[in-house]
Amino acid sequence: MIYLDHNATTALCPPAREAMNAVLDTLTGNPSGIHGPGRIARAFVDDARDRIAALLGAKSHEIIFTSGGTESCNLAVLGLARRHGGGRRHLVTSVTEHHAVLHSMRWLAAREGFDLTEVPVNSRGMTDPDEFAAALRPETVLASVMTANNETGVIQPTTQLSAICRERGVLFHSDAVQAFGKIRCVPSEAGVDAMSVTSHKFYGPHGAGFLWLRSGVSIDAIHHGGFHENERRPGTENVAAIAGMATAAETAVAEVLDGREASRQNGLRERLWSGISAIDPSALRNAEGADLIPNTLNISFPGCDGETLLMGLDLEGIAASSGSACMVGSIQASHVLLAMGVQETLARATVRFSLGRHTSEQDVEGALEALDRVLSRQAPFRSKS
Repeated sequence: MIYLDHNATTALCPPAREAMNAVLDTLTGNPSGIHGPGRIARAFVDDARDRIAALLGAKSHEIIFTSGGTESCNLAVLGLARRHGGGRRHLVTSVTEHHAVLHSMRWLAAREGFDLTEVPVNSRGMTDPDEFAAALRPETVLASVMTANNETGVIQPTTQLSAICRERGVLFHSDAVQAFGKIRCVPSEAGVDAMSVTSHKFYGPHGAGFLWLRSGVSIDAIHHGGFHENERRPGTENVAAIAGMATAAETAVAEVLDGREASRQNGLRERLWSGISAIDPSALRNAEGADLIPNTLNISFPGCDGETLLMGLDLEGIAASSGSACMVGSIQASHVLLAMGVQETLARATVRFSLGRHTSEQDVEGALEALDRVLSRQAPFRSKS
């Protein structure tokens, strides 16, 4: 199997597995316990919190452990809006956000009396800072724009957007789930008030993530039943996963700072695109010209059916993705691509290839050979439109 779906999830890296085994092989109790086993568990959690904070140039108490990216984004959006809403009931986000943010914002608008503005993007998937600024109002309490898009890889100008919010006294959250471990993500440099991250996107375990929340910014818990995480996120911490996440984060950040892996993946991505364009000159590269994370390539194949393409690739041993939501077994047109002005037929004929740490030149060449065979089988059935 050639795995080209790293934006969906990544394999657990050996150092993270070792860190988790160190916890699992130790007699640990509930980290809230006051006895010896409880203190051992708490030490693992506290150590992981300190290490992650150090990677971010942050304070330990600014790290809130969660179950992953969706919960981290939900906690940021719902928790900040509810705590700081008061007489300010307006929210701003980008139309291309992950549904963890977009649906949370829409929930607040539909159920809790907030007003929501969804800022459009251009054909490259970029949020324009001037349009973003124009969307803010005196009653705006919170804005959220992701650092990098999970479908297209487009890097948004979050530093500019957060500066606009800071001038207006608006809280700014960024979903960094797809960016952390691929590009530099330091909250103080980005100027954000909150940032969401999940472990399994950077070779850590599933079921662990965190929300960085700037010191001095209060938040409402969105779950109830305990006083964990400084009363911000109740529930017994997943000690082994948290330990694995901290180790995976250290490895990933070191890789980002080194720069060689990003350069390698960028080169492989460009070779993949040149090969695709040679096989199918009609193929369209979405978000072309935008600043992208180094591993992501989003391609539309005119006249093809995306679901059939993915099934064909799977049968050839290639794991890729549509980059769109799969609802009850049927692939829906990507809201991200539609917002960029891509025609629905093209949006439904799209494949997202996302490379990773273990992707090789041989993998890329093998994927191209497989894609050539899949497209050849589709050729007699390809729509003329």
